[in-house]
Amino acid sequence: MDSVATRAFWRASAHIAALIVVATTALGLAACGKAPSESATQSPHPQQAGQPVSPARMVAHVNAARASAALGDSEAVAAHIKAMTTEITRSAGVPDYTRPINHESARAAVREIPGVRSSVWMDRENLVVMVDGAAHRSMKMIDTVCLALEPLGDTLAVVINVQDVRATTPDGATTLSRNCQLPEGRRAFLQKNRQVDVVSKELRDAFKRQQERN
Repeated sequence: MDSVATRAFWRASAHIAALIVVATTALGLAACGKAPSESATQSPHPQQAGQPVSPARMVAHVNAARASAALGDSEAVAAHIKAMTTEITRSAGVPDYTRPINHESARAAVREIPGVRSSVWMDRENLVVMVDGAAHRSMKMIDTVCLALEPLGDTLAVVINVQDVRATTPDGATTLSRNCQLPEGRRAFLQKNRQVDVVSKELRDAFKRQQERN
C-alpha cells in the first residue's frame, strides 16, 4: 500500500473511531436523559469499584487511541491507555496508591458530618468513626463519610468502621465496617479484613443461639 493510500486509510479509520466515540457518548447522554426525575431524586452515592469491565468502553478507548495515534496525538493515546488501565485495576479492586488520603485531612472532613463525635485511624487503611446514637450507626453514615473523603484521594484504599458511643446493647455496640467502594464484607486487593470488635460477630451469634436453646 503506497503512502497516499496509507494516509487515506488511517484518516478513514480515525473518522470511524471518532464516530464510535461520539455515538457512545450520545447514547450515554440519551440514557441519562430518559429519567431525569429519577436521577434528581437519588441521593449521592460513593464511587464504586469491583464492577465488571465494560467491553463497550474498552472498544471505544482502543478505537479512540488508534485514531489519536494516526493523528500523532501522543497525549490523547496515553490518556486512553490510562483510562483502560484504571478501569481494569478498579474492576480488580486495586486502589490507586498514587492518590493516598491524608489522615489528618480526613479526620477534619469527617468532623463536620452531623452525628459524628470523633474519629481515629487504627492503621493506614481503617478509619474508626464514633457516632452519637443508633440513628447514625448505619451504612448511610459510611456512605456519607466516604463522600466526604472522595476529594482527598482514592477511597478504595479506605475501610470505614462506625461505632455508636451511646450503645447499650451488644448488638448496638457492634462495629459496622465496609470498604468505601466495595460491598459489605469485601476488601480491596491485599487489604486485610481487620477485626475491630473485641468479641467477633460470629462468637456473639453463637452465644445467642446457645441462649435461645436454653
